[in-house]
Amino acid sequence: MTEIVRAPLSLREIRLNRTASYLRYGAIINGILAVGILLIGALAGINMPDLFTTTANITLMRYSGTADTALIIVMLIALANLSALLVLMIGVLAQEFWSPLAIWLVVAVNSYLLVVYGFIPALITILAASAAGLTAMMNLSAFRINPLMLKELRERMRGARAFVVMTVYLALMSAFAVLIFLIESNNSSATSVTGALGRNVFRGIIGLQLLLIVFIAPAFTAGAISSERERKTYDLLQITLLPKPSFVIGKLESALSYIFLLLLAAIPLQSMAFLFGGVTQDELIVAFVILVVTAIMLGTLGMYFSTTVDRTLTASVRAYTITFALTVGLPLVLGLVISILNQLFIVDQVNVSPILQSVLIYGELIVTSLNPLTAAIESQNLLINNQGLAFYTERLRDGTTIPLISPWIPFTILYLTTAAAMVVFAVRTMRQTDEVD
Repeated sequence: MTEIVRAPLSLREIRLNRTASYLRYGAIINGILAVGILLIGALAGINMPDLFTTTANITLMRYSGTADTALIIVMLIALANLSALLVLMIGVLAQEFWSPLAIWLVVAVNSYLLVVYGFIPALITILAASAAGLTAMMNLSAFRINPLMLKELRERMRGARAFVVMTVYLALMSAFAVLIFLIESNNSSATSVTGALGRNVFRGIIGLQLLLIVFIAPAFTAGAISSERERKTYDLLQITLLPKPSFVIGKLESALSYIFLLLLAAIPLQSMAFLFGGVTQDELIVAFVILVVTAIMLGTLGMYFSTTVDRTLTASVRAYTITFALTVGLPLVLGLVISILNQLFIVDQVNVSPILQSVLIYGELIVTSLNPLTAAIESQNLLINNQGLAFYTERLRDGTTIPLISPWIPFTILYLTTAAAMVVFAVRTMRQTDEVD
């Protein structure tokens, strides 16, 4: 067996790896913190309420709300920091131009949380990101606009295919919006209340966009790497000396940029619902966030499978299979389990334990947050009922209330964290494949 001899790292590569290490350690600690908060919540629900209150007072000192809401906020911020640090780590390794600025932006946001709300765990992210930012400042010349992304974007936009896809996409969206309007306008109940008409048109457009993204996003990225191998051009790209993260991020940025362009082009159609009323600006923003996050997640999923196989067809089949399992199969199975448990323990038993009822309610929230469509619908329903953009409460059978989160928030954090992990796995797979070859 031939032993692979790697060239020694340059000073620039050593500094970039050190910068990425700081961010990776910060992400790991934030993940441990989030798990620890979850365990404390479970222990408090059993028989340790003092630990619950003490932890809330220590981690979020200037928050005036209840202890359980405080701990939920702490856990969400920790998960958000984990996702942000993973994305920054990838950006640093890919030598993306936005990485140094984004690092200091994360430091600024966490400093604000520390000073204004007394979010003590922000010190973890501040220290990790500051160390990474100072190290990155020593070698700013390494960060640049990704050349592969520019090449891919120019090739995509110079051809007729990009404009044909956009035209067909907008034509389908417009025709569907008109169809919904005609159906709803013939309904006497809908015409008497224009707010219901506007909401139905808005939901129809968002639902169709989600459906199109589910089919478009994996297709744009599943052949990003495998197609280069099929055309025998992969080795030519390798001699450009681009690092593996830059290669993956460049391909991903090119595909996602075009998908974002499609989403931006459809915003005027979504805004048509304002003519009829019933839709607020918050609903439009939440819907756009869900669409963008879904595109990022499914795009990175296709990119990962593109690095694992040499055939684009195989990568596409695997990407669509996992996409269907994540967005439809898993929520259906978990939703069925939650529904059966609700029937067994909530409906048939009046004196059900508040702890068990809370577990089932939070389980239902998690299931709703796994699917972009259910997350969008439930988040809109909460906004319509004025239950809040971020937090709301649910009353249990014993009269107590528990805090809950609007599904779009855990959906966003979960999908972005998974997308960042998929990019890391894609880079690792490329390196392992090249070493074998």
